[in-house]
Amino acid sequence: MIDSKAATIDSKDTTPVLGSANEDVEDFIGSAYVTPEDRVLDPKLVDKSLIERMPDPTGWRILVLPYRGKGKSEGGIIIPEAIRDDAQIQTVVGYVFKVGPLAYRDREKFPGDPWCKEGDWVIFARYAGSRFRIEGGEVRILNDDEILACIDDPDDILSL
Repeated sequence: MIDSKAATIDSKDTTPVLGSANEDVEDFIGSAYVTPEDRVLDPKLVDKSLIERMPDPTGWRILVLPYRGKGKSEGGIIIPEAIRDDAQIQTVVGYVFKVGPLAYRDREKFPGDPWCKEGDWVIFARYAGSRFRIEGGEVRILNDDEILACIDDPDDILSL
């Protein structure tokens, strides 16, 4: 049994200091702590590419990558990364990356063909879906009925 002061953590060192002489307990507790920089939810995913680590939408949901815009204007001015990030958050245009297994299967709601498919550029409402950040930008998961239109070129649509 470990006493109540068994493990304490030094603020600079992440190795526990044990009050007990039990070496097995020390090894077990010591291996449980890592520095905040080393914390990874699943270390097996580190070697996979970003595309392979993208979430798979469930049910009727669609994974959309919002359009970031070009890095350089037609006049040759380089657009800063912060401006491009803001534009990506505010955009209403995105690329359909993955489609959930039940998307567009409801024949009452979608009597014809699906409204979009993987690889399409689409328009959606500004605040539609769930937004989250990944390495490289923002991603949205939308419901299948939140797609407003399909387009050919994302540069044709100007955001407000």
